[in-house]
Formats: sequence, structure tokens, C-alpha cells
Amino acid sequence: MELWNHTSLSDFLLLGLFSHSPHDFFLFSLVLLASTVALASNILFLLLIQADRRLHTSMYFFLSQLSIMDLTMTATVVPKMAANFLSGRKFISRGSCAAQVFLVVMAGGAECFLMAVMAYDRYVAICHPLRYPVLMNWKACSFLALASWMGGVADSVIDVSVVFSFPYCGSLQVDHFFCEVPALLRLSCADTSLFEDLVYACCVVMLLLPLGVIVASYAWVLAAVIRMPSTEGKHKALTTCSSHLGVVGLYYGGAVLSYLPRASARTPAGDRATSIFYTIVTPMLNPLIYSLRNRDVARALRKVLGRWRV
Repeated sequence: MELWNHTSLSDFLLLGLFSHSPHDFFLFSLVLLASTVALASNILFLLLIQADRRLHTSMYFFLSQLSIMDLTMTATVVPKMAANFLSGRKFISRGSCAAQVFLVVMAGGAECFLMAVMAYDRYVAICHPLRYPVLMNWKACSFLALASWMGGVADSVIDVSVVFSFPYCGSLQVDHFFCEVPALLRLSCADTSLFEDLVYACCVVMLLLPLGVIVASYAWVLAAVIRMPSTEGKHKALTTCSSHLGVVGLYYGGAVLSYLPRASARTPAGDRATSIFYTIVTPMLNPLIYSLRNRDVARALRKVLGRWRV
């Protein structure tokens, strides 16, 4: 009892995703494989963008930021989850727990804003091609990317500050595989309903405002594509935009399932399922979506592989 009281003052206990049955070992292997693919594909994507000068454009600059955000998300969650599962030790210190909350919320919030920036970038490229080099110059792109990161940082600072100001005087068993805000709030012995309502309102604003920019941008893009006389131009524009729309669909699908339901409608099992989606599945699929139908990326990959063979 004395040991438990000591750890309860400093540590949380992550219950995790799996037990140690043969069936759960198989599921853990699948999750670990997906995480490895997510990390490797995003790192490779970043290296390709860096290695090929033809990819040094605003679109690929924003894609590199997306890969960094995905890497942050996966690298924050998976190593601790795997270490706890393999070692059997499930404790996480409050400092590490706060770091997980900060990094996950920061990357998720920044990605939300970046989706709107990328939609605006495609709008300018297709609807105002002659003004594109001026409107989306290096300074403008850097400012938009920095603003996306700062939006995520502001959200995470508020969440960490408030969540860890609540008293945790009962069980500190977090029914999750990492420290996520809703899972932590369930453990507090204080009334967190006001903060939960505030989080819900912020999530709605952070999701709907960028989504409004995305919808408006692609409405103008669609109108411009319809007016294009060249079939080849239409195909190229639609191919470029469809990749981004696929990523937007993945991100907002997971975000809507994760953050828009009210706290009373959420369950630990549901939170774990949606968390796997946006911390592992989406980071794994994003670089694949942008690479499979992209000739520039395929050309850069062949170029790099050719260098290694020599």
C-alpha cells in the first residue's frame, strides 16, 4: 500500500491496448509493423524532398511539414507503448505524461491548420497560376507553416496547463495506451465539466474553420477545372488535388470521431480505437497517398536508388 501511495503521487499507470495472450501478441505485431511503416515512409519522404531539387516547391514544403507532424505523433506514442508492453512495466511519470499530451495535441492541432494551408496553396496554384510565385513565395510559405505550428502549440499549452492543474486523488490507472486528455480527465476527482465543454468548443472551432477554408478553396478549384479547355490540364489538376483530398478525408474522419462526440458519449474502447487511427494509421497512409500517384516523387525515388546502386 505504501508503494502504491508513493507511485500514485508521481506516476500514472497506462493500461495499454493488449494483454500478453498469443492473440494479443499477434495484434501487437500488426500495430508495431504499421508504426514502423509510418515512421520509415515519412522519413523516406522527407529525404526524397531534400535530395531532389525539383521537389523544392511550396507544395512539397508543406508536405514535408505534414510528414514531420505525423512523425511527431507516431514517435511520441508508439515507443512508450511498445516498451510498456514488452517490459510489463506500465508506469509513466507525470512529466512524460505531460510531454505526450503536449506533443500529440500540438501535432494534431498543427496538422488541422496545415490542411487548410495546403488547400489554399492548391487554390492559388490552379486559380491564379501567374501570381502563384508571388503569393506563395518562400517567405509566405514559411509564415503559413509557422502559423500552423504556433496554432498547435497554443492549443497544447492550454491543454497541458489545465489538465495537470486538476487534482488526481483516486486511481491513476489510465484506460488508454498513451496519455490523452479525455482519458486523464476521467481520473480527476474535481469537476472537469466546464473544461470539457471548453475543449469541445475549441475542437469544433479548430475543425470547422479550417474545413471551411478547405471547402471554399476546392469549390473555386473545381470551378476553375471545369473551365479548363485542356483535358491534360484537367487531369493534372484533379490528380494533384485528389491526393490532398484523400489525406483531408483521412484526417478529418479520424478527428471527427475523436473530438466531436461529447464527453458523455465517449467510451475508453472507442477512444483507443480512434487514437490508433490518427496516431498510426493516418501517418502510415499519408506518404503513400502522395507517393503512389505522383510522378515527381517516383522520379526522385528512382534517382536516389540509382545513386545507391552506383
